[in-house]
Amino acid sequence: MIVLRRMVSLRWLFTTLLVFVGTVVCVRLGIWQLDRLEGRRAFNQQVESMRVAAPLDLNLETPEDVSSMEWRAVTVTGEYDFENQVAMRNQYNDGVYGFHLITPLLYNGMAVLVNRGWIPAESDSSPEVWRAFDEAGEVTVTGQIRLGQGKPAFGGVADALPMDGTRLAVWNNLDVEKMSGQFPYPILAVFIQPNVQTSDAEPPIPYQPIIELTEGSHFGYALQWFTFATILFLGYPFYLRKQDD
Repeated sequence: MIVLRRMVSLRWLFTTLLVFVGTVVCVRLGIWQLDRLEGRRAFNQQVESMRVAAPLDLNLETPEDVSSMEWRAVTVTGEYDFENQVAMRNQYNDGVYGFHLITPLLYNGMAVLVNRGWIPAESDSSPEVWRAFDEAGEVTVTGQIRLGQGKPAFGGVADALPMDGTRLAVWNNLDVEKMSGQFPYPILAVFIQPNVQTSDAEPPIPYQPIIELTEGSHFGYALQWFTFATILFLGYPFYLRKQDD
């Protein structure tokens, strides 16, 4: 009772409030780290399950749930539509600034976007310049199914289609949903990230992100935050007990 009276006394009330707020914040940060751990585990499970799945041939089958198949191996044969290709800015290859060419591949009356890879930035980075990297005729693309992404939650710049209805040629994000609004044909809700070959030295140069299937340090960070919360919540009354009135 003595400790409780001290906690709510005028002398210690402000400190008590700070301790309680600090405890709540530490607990919330610990829960946040556990949420991130669960998200990481779900991501790892998704990647591992798709890696053991049989490659998907889009010419034979286009599942309705293709958006749930990110990281699955995929192959498709068709012809590129270079008139409607776009590019992503702020892309680098060995430290050299450039773009990624995002080109629709037409097949079976449908289309799927292909991130064909990096090209260097020229003084006149326009769709006409990109035509130097055309691959005429029928092509077969093998790679992985990837989901598009809009503006990141933190940082980044959102893309907006021009109000006058003209095409947006250069994008900040590979936002498949928004991009689909400016194509004259149906577009799958995913794009293909082509496999990287050791011989890929001429632009466009494909790339594959490096994936580490680990749980990271989230559990350790969660324990740290919960430990801080325990120290505050239990240590503060003990500290008050040692103080003189």
